[in-house]
Amino acid sequence: MELFGVPLETIYLYGLIIFGGLTFLFILFNDIFSGLELPDIFNPTLIFSFLTVFFASGFLLESVTGLNSAGIAVISLLISVSIVTLLNVFVLIPISSAEESLTFHDNDLRGRVGRVLTSVPVNGFGEVLIESISGSIAKTAASYKNEEIVSDTKVLIIEVKNGVIYVMPHENE
Repeated sequence: MELFGVPLETIYLYGLIIFGGLTFLFILFNDIFSGLELPDIFNPTLIFSFLTVFFASGFLLESVTGLNSAGIAVISLLISVSIVTLLNVFVLIPISSAEESLTFHDNDLRGRVGRVLTSVPVNGFGEVLIESISGSIAKTAASYKNEEIVSDTKVLIIEVKNGVIYVMPHENE
């Protein structure tokens, strides 16, 4: 069958190339559009994915099968709806509801226990790993009492000044 004098197979192929390219570009430049607060039904990822899968399945079915063009369009529509629904339910919704950061306030670190990654020399700086349920963070550290603290020592965070944590060895009770 032809549409406007062009075979449907060619239209499906052009649609696949165009919307496949737009989907790829949208994935690369997604942060530009992240500020737009659109309803989920207008999510560009879903729209571009739907059209890409529709044209891809239409092209494949038109090339491989002998079905009529209306049947191919309906089958392509069903394939697109099902794949985009799965994409939305199992990928996009879980990603959008996931915790995005490990933000914390410096005052929250006081009293926490960490482990020295890089030894803290006298009058120098080292690095301490602070672990929590949501992840781990490494911070620049200095000794609170100006003493050397070797690697793998558990330390207690006493204070935080200018992004540097001041620590002292922690004794387990």
